[in-house]
Amino acid sequence: MSAAPFFRIEMLPARHGDCLFVEYGDALRTRRMLIDGGPIATYRHLEARLDALPQGDRRFELVVMSHVDTDHVEGLVRLFANKPVPVRVVDIWFNGWSHLQAGGRVLGGKQGEFLSALIVRRFDAGQWNRAFAGNAVVVPDTGVLPEYTLADAHGMRLTLLSPTRAKLDRMRERWKKDLGADINPGDLESAWTSLSRRKAYLPGQGLLGTTAELDAVLRRQLKVDKAAANGSSIAFLAEFGGKSCLFLADAHHDVITASLRRLLAQRGEAVLRVDAVKVSHHGSAGNISDELLALIDSPRFLFSTNGSQFRHPDAEAVQRIIARSVHQPPTLCFNYESQTTLRWAPAERQAGLGYIAEYNPTPGEPYVIEL
Repeated sequence: MSAAPFFRIEMLPARHGDCLFVEYGDALRTRRMLIDGGPIATYRHLEARLDALPQGDRRFELVVMSHVDTDHVEGLVRLFANKPVPVRVVDIWFNGWSHLQAGGRVLGGKQGEFLSALIVRRFDAGQWNRAFAGNAVVVPDTGVLPEYTLADAHGMRLTLLSPTRAKLDRMRERWKKDLGADINPGDLESAWTSLSRRKAYLPGQGLLGTTAELDAVLRRQLKVDKAAANGSSIAFLAEFGGKSCLFLADAHHDVITASLRRLLAQRGEAVLRVDAVKVSHHGSAGNISDELLALIDSPRFLFSTNGSQFRHPDAEAVQRIIARSVHQPPTLCFNYESQTTLRWAPAERQAGLGYIAEYNPTPGEPYVIEL
């Protein structure tokens, strides 16, 4: 008899960013993924989590750098700055400058160049976008969505949902603008020299309550997220042992909606049933739509943010999830107790609007969600 499988997500304290530590497997073996690294100020939490792993078992089947916003990338730049890197990595998903070129093999720009330089020096060429034969991690315009199974035929199955080539093309222009005159795009030697001077990376260093009011809010025109970096986010569906989660990074809702429609058509289903959704862009109103929520049946929505920048999650986004979630009542999981998340804590509000709010029971530590 095989051991019972498990699928566990830990939202590490990453302030306004993302750092997701994923473990899955059974009693015989634990496998891991790391999705983003949070901002540099919270690297100590990632370091502590890695230090807690057994010395002989610090292997990651996959490390995903979803996009180059600093609240996602800096912790990984700091991690990979270690020599040797203190973990073993089988595959790294990250779209560097060469992947942004149409037809290229191989998003702000400086951190992207830093991470590219580190990957080249710390890992073998075959470890960068290995699942995509070294090419860009990108959803094709037509055909079946890319799927990849980690480790073996019975491992974690990942279905890519974002980004599209059009989103990467937009990011290419943003990347060049961010670099300015300091570094030429793709010049990893210059990036390495610049990185070596960055001490931060050096090792050793009033809500609505009635249905009528709520509906009026949700009828407003959606303020669509147009940020190029967010649009370039690597987002995917992860499935293992009968459990599943949507990891949406900061992806644009129109891209995810289009990909989910394709996936559902492929599977002959009307709605995607998952055990959790890591909400896009920390619960920004510009990344969640009625069309997207109509395609997802999930009991849990995970929010990774303390609201210190942009005051995420937006009240309008949370209200939209509450009102439009296929699964009722939805459970909102917050990894921080903050001004922007505690507004959803009052029991009378939960009962009145029909949702459940849960908070990290161990503040300052990873918020562990067992699927």
